[in-house]
Amino acid sequence: MNKIFAVGRGQYENVGDIILRRPLLDWVRPLGQLHVYVGHSPAGYDEGLGLAPDDVVYRSFTSWYRAAMAAAVAGEASYVFKPGEIQLTLIGMKEHVSMLPLLATIRLRGGRAVRAGVGTRNYAPVPRAIMGPSIALSDLTLWRDVTTAAYMRRGEAMPDLAFGEGAPDDLLPGFAAGDGDRDVMVVSMRADDAARPYPTTEWIEGVRGYAERHGLEIWAVTQVQVDNETSYRLARDLGGQVLAWDELSGHDVQEAKLRELYRRTAIALSDRLHVIIAAFTEGAIPVGSLVDASDKIERHFATIGITDITLATRDMSAEQIVTALESIAARREDMFERLGDARARLVERRMQVQETLRGAASAGLPVDAAAPTEMALP
Repeated sequence: MNKIFAVGRGQYENVGDIILRRPLLDWVRPLGQLHVYVGHSPAGYDEGLGLAPDDVVYRSFTSWYRAAMAAAVAGEASYVFKPGEIQLTLIGMKEHVSMLPLLATIRLRGGRAVRAGVGTRNYAPVPRAIMGPSIALSDLTLWRDVTTAAYMRRGEAMPDLAFGEGAPDDLLPGFAAGDGDRDVMVVSMRADDAARPYPTTEWIEGVRGYAERHGLEIWAVTQVQVDNETSYRLARDLGGQVLAWDELSGHDVQEAKLRELYRRTAIALSDRLHVIIAAFTEGAIPVGSLVDASDKIERHFATIGITDITLATRDMSAEQIVTALESIAARREDMFERLGDARARLVERRMQVQETLRGAASAGLPVDAAAPTEMALP
């Protein structure tokens, strides 16, 4: 039996990490027995990942690694890197360096390794060089944005996995046409950097002005638990309501509450990439509202053909903010057509990942058993 080893642990306070990891686990689960390391996860985290009864779950990294190495030596293991963002620093690259002995053993014994949906936060040449052996030992490398793919020089770009979540494809034409009753404007701002400034008074006035013009209720939401106090403050300053996350638990419940609200949302403003992706996949117009010079949102949306959706609001007047929001919202039809295209590309990448791992499943079989057969993709 092919055993697929994966890391499901992430930032426990971040629902976005679940949105990233769950689809990749779903892609690979039909291809073998899934062995997932989640660490000492809080209540609701494993449920949010969608772990299945047949998945083998590990709380100890050492136990997981030993099991992976034993399976690799027996020629039964494949490895799937966790999707998400890495920092090109020695600490940030620990998974990609610490897995080298396991990767080498997997490859030596006929297994496969896949890296899909990974992006970088910074672009440092020395750590990039250190990543070389890990990439060389991987059978398939798919980066989650075009900038990372160009910088790393090896591998290809794919849409962020979170674009495949949310509403089913058959609702996208209605989203493009602006159908449905959407009476909410969502805002969410990150608070994990003490040096990051709070939105300006002009931002507050501009957001409130746009909401009033379109008859929208303002909701400040928490998708990353550390942002909770900022959500309360935004709700007070904007005269809106708050969807808070007061305790670090119930990740599955929190995501369900957020998506229910996103299905009522006309436009979502955030400097959190996966807040606006999640809202977008439920039919909201996505706007990157920045108080710094980050290009993270812009490059991930550019990968699916959507550009110029981020606002550097620090020096903008309230009137300029309203005008910019009107301009972005007017592009609704094109945006949701691009989302449909992105999902078609994700289906292609899913097939690519599955075919790569199927090669490991057949590597140790007799010649007749390993011969190609018709197989329906899940």
